[in-house]
Amino acid sequence: MPAETMLDPRYSDPEAAAGDWSEAVARLSAAEVYWLTTVRPDGRPHVTPLIAVWSEGALHFCTGPDERKALNLSANPRVALTTGTNSLSEGFDLVVEGEAVQVTDEGRLRALAEAYVKKYGEVWRFEVRDGSFVGDGGTALVFSVAPRTAFGFAKGDRFGQTRWRF
Repeated sequence: MPAETMLDPRYSDPEAAAGDWSEAVARLSAAEVYWLTTVRPDGRPHVTPLIAVWSEGALHFCTGPDERKALNLSANPRVALTTGTNSLSEGFDLVVEGEAVQVTDEGRLRALAEAYVKKYGEVWRFEVRDGSFVGDGGTALVFSVAPRTAFGFAKGDRFGQTRWRF
């Protein structure tokens, strides 16, 4: 649970209320596509869409060990994960900031592999081997991002910006 929840009046309708973290978690859990922002070694941002699952208070994603995002994470684990809608008149966008930590515990990986199948279907079934996911595309490292700070952007008639700090 967040240590602090704050509605920013500078970016919020006067009648807006701060977003509820449990509702944000429900949205994070249900989202199908997320955008991951990492930092390249030269400081430039790298943004890519991916799939992820929410489990035990964190978002989890996987990537090949030679992919740009994995290479970036080996030098700088700070990331932002975003999800939401492409509409200004409705919806709720979310940004989760934190550090990506590699998950290698095989029991935890098996639970996450099952979470991928439950959410995305059999096409996303992974085996767990040597602290990684293994699938048709080869080996994938798994990362967990627990929120340090998260932002929620309510859109529509009562727009609002909520910040949660952990």
